[in-house]
Amino acid sequence: MGGKPHNSSDLPPFTLSGFPGLETSQHWMFLLFGILYIVSIVGNALILFIIKEVQSLHKPMYYFLSLLSVNDLGVSFSTLPTVLATFCLREIGFDSYMAQMFFIHLFSFMESGVLLVMSFDRYVAICNPLRYATVLTDTCVVRLGIAVVIRGFCMVFPLPFLLKRLSFCKANVLSHPYCLHPDLIRLPCGDITINNIFGQFIVISNFGLDSALILLSYMLILRSVLAIASREERLKTLNTCVSHMCAVLMFFVPMVGVSMAARYGRHAPQYVHTLMSLIYLFVPPMLNPVIYSIKTKEIRQRLCKILLGTRF
Repeated sequence: MGGKPHNSSDLPPFTLSGFPGLETSQHWMFLLFGILYIVSIVGNALILFIIKEVQSLHKPMYYFLSLLSVNDLGVSFSTLPTVLATFCLREIGFDSYMAQMFFIHLFSFMESGVLLVMSFDRYVAICNPLRYATVLTDTCVVRLGIAVVIRGFCMVFPLPFLLKRLSFCKANVLSHPYCLHPDLIRLPCGDITINNIFGQFIVISNFGLDSALILLSYMLILRSVLAIASREERLKTLNTCVSHMCAVLMFFVPMVGVSMAARYGRHAPQYVHTLMSLIYLFVPPMLNPVIYSIKTKEIRQRLCKILLGTRF
């Protein structure tokens, strides 16, 4: 592109950067990411299968876990084409970029929403246990799930249209092996004020609000737990939240790390930014099913029965 403006309709392909500094280890990187994708996809698929098959898991908490697994599968399948393609073909057209960017951000916003409704589930279960069955009915669970999807879609839907109106004149080399809005927004040669304002708005109104509400729910949960007289009962109650707390930390901590690196680590080597963004997108889908399998007795027993033919 090198200085000549292009509209989105006549843009040359974008070049995905791959994994700078690791060019000599391409085969090992391909193998590593292939294994990570297999673990993520198979793990989340098994969670969905087990929840469907085990009648005792047909509860709101596990319906939300199913939604989380579906969302993690969406993240994996959204990034899979370009991450593995960087090992052989590194170019991607503008429309393909828009499609992948839309789905990656959609599933990221949805994951934040799913974690929020899961925290609401834990709040009701611990702070108002007698009302749990009447508050979190099947209808309520369906409505919450639909609300998460609609909110995520409404947040992401304007992004492609805001980008399509811009002219691009800078080098078309992207800094990640997949398509992100902050990556592309560096390339236009026109005024991007609206894009920046809208981007900050959806981040604050989605991730900022969700994280604040999750924190509030756990403050209320902690207050209720501390009111329990028995130490054993307190630990037992908190143990029901461990899996969700791990999922929240695995999602929000890497996201904050990526944001801090982008803002304050501009002089850091490029592979640092690439590695942190990969952790943000790879770690939650891969570890969520592992954590819930370890911490949930019914899922652990059924998984061992499927994989090993034994129970413990």
